[in-house]
Amino acid sequence: MTARDLGLPSRVPAPGLPERVTIWEVGPRDGLQNEDAVVPVEVKLEFLDRLADAGLTTVEATSFVHPKWVPQLADAEELLAGLTPRDGVRYPVLVPNERGLDRALAAGVRHIAIFASATETFANRNLNRTLDSQMAMFEPVVSRAVAEGLDVRGYVSMCWGDPWEGAVEPGAVVSVGRRLLDMGCSQLSLGDTIGVATAGHVAALVNAFTDAGTPVSALAVHFHDTYGQALANTVEALRHGVTTVDSSAGGLGGCPYAESATGNLATEDLVWCLDGLGVDTGVDLDKLADTSAWMATKLGRPSPSRVVRALRG
Repeated sequence: MTARDLGLPSRVPAPGLPERVTIWEVGPRDGLQNEDAVVPVEVKLEFLDRLADAGLTTVEATSFVHPKWVPQLADAEELLAGLTPRDGVRYPVLVPNERGLDRALAAGVRHIAIFASATETFANRNLNRTLDSQMAMFEPVVSRAVAEGLDVRGYVSMCWGDPWEGAVEPGAVVSVGRRLLDMGCSQLSLGDTIGVATAGHVAALVNAFTDAGTPVSALAVHFHDTYGQALANTVEALRHGVTTVDSSAGGLGGCPYAESATGNLATEDLVWCLDGLGVDTGVDLDKLADTSAWMATKLGRPSPSRVVRALRG
């Protein structure tokens, strides 16, 4: 009997895990932003529609970053104008600065995210800022967005390791994250940008946040699978109370400003794991695998997701 015949894993609930996890799907933004060949907006719109049809309730649609830096997302306004929203589905966009916020407000966006660094070197390389000056840039973005009634998420990159600075101390990440929450961000996504985290380090960082008074409900995790640790790290985060996990359909994406960053945790691999552990996600794995297999044909290469390859290979 093959994985295709099985279709779904055996469901054996494990103690100490949440009953339900929210998947924050980043494929259309973080997944596609690294593609060299421009993906037509019609394909992106179908991708968004298919992901919503598979049961994903948060689908990060695009970014208002300058087209010079991420040409793949230069069609953000056209994409959002062509998007047919689904009831119960959020379509956040990444906003790098006040100009990006202006564009988001003009497009009628209600959920945004900002992208900060936990380390000085990456703040300089990614934003051309220091740790402090990145906060000065984000403060008017967040305050204006909150005043306009928008929900704001704060991404924190390099939370467990930085290719230039090495291992990152939990206290440094907590300091950056707390400043973003104090500005008005409703949630922090803790990013393992280069995929070096291991389960013990994940537990240490989550505990450092809760010890500093941050409710675990305000934390999400975003793992890359560079060393094959993304699922183990995710389960450890769930054991410590985290209930929002970022992932990318088909395992698409990386980070354009960190060459050692490989693909995101594949949403299909995450759903297979959580289904087997008895954790509800509301996602139809069959529809999701079909979607990623379809997108792989549009990109002209096999899906990196092991589950997609097993079910649709």
